Amino acid sequence: MDRLHLDDAPAFLAIARTGTLTAAAKNLGTGVATVSRRIERLEHALGVPLFVRHQTGYRLTDEGQALLPRAEALEEAAESFRSNAAQEAEATGHVRIATAENFANLLILPSLPRLLETHPDLTLEVLTDIATSNLHRRDADLAVRMVRPDRGNLTVRKIGILGYGLYGSQAYLAQRASMTPSPISGDHFIGWSERQQMLPAAQWMERKLKGDAPSIVTSSLMGQVSAAQAGLGLAVLPHFLATHAGLQAVSSDIGLDQPIWLVVHSDLATSRRIRVVAEHMTKVIEYHSDQLRGRAALPN
Repeated sequence: MDRLHLDDAPAFLAIARTGTLTAAAKNLGTGVATVSRRIERLEHALGVPLFVRHQTGYRLTDEGQALLPRAEALEEAAESFRSNAAQEAEATGHVRIATAENFANLLILPSLPRLLETHPDLTLEVLTDIATSNLHRRDADLAVRMVRPDRGNLTVRKIGILGYGLYGSQAYLAQRASMTPSPISGDHFIGWSERQQMLPAAQWMERKLKGDAPSIVTSSLMGQVSAAQAGLGLAVLPHFLATHAGLQAVSSDIGLDQPIWLVVHSDLATSRRIRVVAEHMTKVIEYHSDQLRGRAALPN
């Protein structure tokens, strides 16, 4: 018995349903000679005649009639396989994304309608309390972070740069310009509370103050922004957040640029739904790269 080629089954079904080589070839989008060869090869492989050839067309033999339900079952299985592959390509399921609140509010959340329009069967959960969103415990499926994790079964990739500058309100800077002696000696600075002293921005401010007390301290990034907007002094802020708040830069390069990391649990890295969301996060950061580096304002 010759080797059986399962891709000959569609030719068998097409002839059984249409009764002629010409009609079968048209349904399959191939040539008459190809269909004829496939039927002959199938008959040789099975060792039985499947059709009786007449001038008016092809009629199933008893053996062919007995095999028809099995061929239809193969066809149904192939259609099911294709359907499942198509659903996987569209990405379905629930994905939890951990990131900083300001990243979420200004960059990620506004981008999600495009993602969900392309993949309507996805559901998303955006977690902004990073302190309680741990990929090791599977609190989140992926994360966009400024601190690279150094342990765990994680896949980590750098996807951008977050730049920082020294910013103040327009009113404060106008007052600052008229100060004598030089503005630097009389500047007011917005510091961080003691619990946030591990932050790079807090450490930069500590070095700048050289032991002097800041004019005011806050415990959140939005508190820093609000204090700067109120004219209470200068704050170290991410460029994209400061420009969105209408603040002006005193210095656009203070040496605090940080990598932006995409972190995915390695067990989930090959999942279609995770890959789709991870690729979207990467594109969002790449699209806003100029704003994140302080080269342009965020689009409205």
